[in-house]
Amino acid sequence: MEMRAVYAECMAELMEADRHVLVLDADLSNSTATRKLYPRFPQQMFECGIAEQSMCSIAAGLASYGFKPYIETFAPFASRRICDQIAISVCYAGLNVKIVGTDGGVGAELNGGTHMSVEDIGVLRSIPNLVIFEPADAVQLRAAMPVVNAYDGPVYLRLFRKELPAIFREGYEFDLFGADLLKEGRDLSIFVSGIPTAQALAAAEELEAEGILCEVINVHTIKPIDRETVLASARKTGRVLTVENHNVIGGLHSAVLETLAAERIPCYAVGIEDRFGEVGKLPYLMEAMKLTKNHIVDAAKRAWTQE
Repeated sequence: MEMRAVYAECMAELMEADRHVLVLDADLSNSTATRKLYPRFPQQMFECGIAEQSMCSIAAGLASYGFKPYIETFAPFASRRICDQIAISVCYAGLNVKIVGTDGGVGAELNGGTHMSVEDIGVLRSIPNLVIFEPADAVQLRAAMPVVNAYDGPVYLRLFRKELPAIFREGYEFDLFGADLLKEGRDLSIFVSGIPTAQALAAAEELEAEGILCEVINVHTIKPIDRETVLASARKTGRVLTVENHNVIGGLHSAVLETLAAERIPCYAVGIEDRFGEVGKLPYLMEAMKLTKNHIVDAAKRAWTQE
């Protein structure tokens, strides 16, 4: 099932249960699959047009009156374009606004380089009071939505719109502030978020066949990062590799490095190497941005062989 379809279903459930839950859209309700919700929830859906800064300010105003607004648009518009509104109108004021940025990094595909937000997490991670969450599959997203909704504060939800390989099983219990151990290991810790999670697991299986036992941990919440889990795994294995669909500057890699700063544990990265995006389908972009299983395997072997 497409991630956006799961997101739309979850929003319908949340709005049905609570009339204070609202959706504000910036002319992208077809892209987010929420357009079909307008007839069902005419008092809870708002089309703001291509005016993302105004949309964020409106959401802040609604939140100040006790509503629970979700604003949704493409990731570059949910981060770069409205950074000041998020920082001042939402986070400085401590308001309960949920920000949904779709298709970060290679998820932009044919939208092209200008719409490929490789820096959205880095832009927003430095803002106080903001939680940053990126689901790895549809099961995790479905389990997370009620938890995210119940959290009283601003959250940035980085959402891939299309289908992703299944990582979690039905019945999975989501902890917003706790990373998920996917595979135990002793030789190398792989911390991964978002789209490349399935690639990281496949890489770990290949490496295991060669005698390198990798511990794979899905870090779905990048801010605040689960320091306890990261430190425990890194101390156990003594080597770390981060994998993310984001610039290696400012995102998961930076968060893990900050956590390990006093540990003297080597930390390597698979991610978008400080460059802008380009036009292409997902398989091409995964290869171009060096996010595939083979890239993870190669990086893991380099980390393993370094003293």
